[in-house]
Amino acid sequence: MNKFENANAVVLGISPDSVEKQKKFAVKHKLKIPLLADEDKAVCTAYGCYGEKLMYGRKVTGIIRSTYLIDPKGNIARIFAKVKVDGHAEKVLEALAELAG
Repeated sequence: MNKFENANAVVLGISPDSVEKQKKFAVKHKLKIPLLADEDKAVCTAYGCYGEKLMYGRKVTGIIRSTYLIDPKGNIARIFAKVKVDGHAEKVLEALAELAG
């Protein structure tokens, strides 16, 4: 997390899970980032990260793991869609460095 803080980035997680589920998840995985509950899926739907996807060859509806870099003016500067965990943090840090110039 220090690398993100050093890049002046704020990291948040969001999902349609309840506040209680978010708390349990954060404790279980020892997360140090705030998790936001979007129970009505309004934010996730607006950002396009909730919808139809393939899981084990079947179409299901759910969260599409995504990362959004939002600039200081509130504009989306970069979108990482269909995120895979391995190596993702490094890719985001590289993008933050590029945006910083």
